[in-house]
Amino acid sequence: MSLIKASVWLTISELVFNLSGYIIHSLLGRFLGPAEYGRYGIIITFATMIVVLIGRGVPIAMSKYLSEVRKKDPSTILSIRKTGAIVQTILISVVTILYYFLVPPIAAKLLNDPSLVSLFRISTPIIPAFALASFYVYYFNGIHKFNSQSLIKFYRGFTKVIFIVSLASLFSTKGAIVGHALAPFSVFLLAYFLDPFRKEKSAKKSSVSWQKMLSFAWPITLFMLFYEIMISVDLYMVKAFTGDDTITGFYNAALTIGRLPFYAFYFLTIILLPKISETTSQKNQKQTKKILSFAMRFLFILLIPAITLLSFFSESVSELFFGKQFISASEPLSVLAFGLGFLVVFYILAFVLNGAGKNKVPMWIAFGGMILNCLLNFFLIQKYGIFGAAIATSISSFITMVLVIIFTQKIITPFLNILSLTRYITGSAIIYYIASLGITQDKLMFIPWSLLLLAIYFVFLFLTKEFSKEDIVQLKLNLKKK
Repeated sequence: MSLIKASVWLTISELVFNLSGYIIHSLLGRFLGPAEYGRYGIIITFATMIVVLIGRGVPIAMSKYLSEVRKKDPSTILSIRKTGAIVQTILISVVTILYYFLVPPIAAKLLNDPSLVSLFRISTPIIPAFALASFYVYYFNGIHKFNSQSLIKFYRGFTKVIFIVSLASLFSTKGAIVGHALAPFSVFLLAYFLDPFRKEKSAKKSSVSWQKMLSFAWPITLFMLFYEIMISVDLYMVKAFTGDDTITGFYNAALTIGRLPFYAFYFLTIILLPKISETTSQKNQKQTKKILSFAMRFLFILLIPAITLLSFFSESVSELFFGKQFISASEPLSVLAFGLGFLVVFYILAFVLNGAGKNKVPMWIAFGGMILNCLLNFFLIQKYGIFGAAIATSISSFITMVLVIIFTQKIITPFLNILSLTRYITGSAIIYYIASLGITQDKLMFIPWSLLLLAIYFVFLFLTKEFSKEDIVQLKLNLKKK
């Protein structure tokens, strides 16, 4: 499957999966109201952070080694998978037990809300269920079964809506939390039966030991932990400093909408990690540069106007997703749209560095970003409230993005075309200016206006020869490639 064709399928599945997530958030915001939705956001965000800590480090390491042997020595695939499964099972068991007994009282004390203890304990099954599903996602990624990954994403999108919404309608916040565990567990069951090597018993022993896998996984695990704290600490600090569930609910809504671009382009991390791992292990610098330059050009062309429009239409989008009672989320969203857009670039390039084996670089950048965001939020939330939280996150996100671009260019290969980037930014600034001349906020009319403004943006790129007929022809050819 070609890079573009794989991108298309993964993009569609990713959009379906994340559309289901926004349907859930939209319905829960209406069912639960701002205050209870804020409590739900605290629990799910925290449980997700823990899942990321144990659910991706080892699977990503496994995916890297699988991508390196799938052509050279496919007989070792089962051995690598078995090693990853053993290490992952031990980590899941230990962290799940610690989460159940230690996290609820500590978190509730830090957040000044003892009533959260029971909700934290109910969320415990999310950790093993999510980790099991994540294991198979990265397993298919490593053996380049992108079609299976796409199917899993489609399936999970539908099951999320069914489990979470139905249980929330019956049992409110507690039901929604339980649904978050049942959905990924059903994904794990489907993935198990999709495994092409499920019935094979014999396997050649691999040189990838559990020590080697952990050696690669621990910097990624710490990166994930630092990254999750960096992108979530603002929500926790809003809750801690304001003590207001309603304000926390507004900010959680802004974060949820602001992450739309992240979910739309997340598929690039799935593709780039094994691709970069494969080309760098072969020392194929030319192919590495070609893949990375194409992927980042594709990202910047679409991401920059997307976050520009999301910022401008923040009020309309907030009303569309959550209703008029969440209009106050639009103020922080207008800033967060840019900050979370910077994080998209940072996260994707972090996976590029991971794929090239330079996994300590994004770990340290994420650590610095986490510390900076904590400090900025500490001062700005107390002075400017949730708008200050949005400013803090955007500043720290921009700095981490700049650092990861510099290190990727230096360590792996130059990929950034400054002239092209200037054109994308200029085109986005033009459509923002046109929008500000008289387009009014409306929860539905912003959609056709956005499409019209995007058309103007691409006309600008076409006139400046940044986007040409050759690009369209090349796109069509790649979509036909097997």
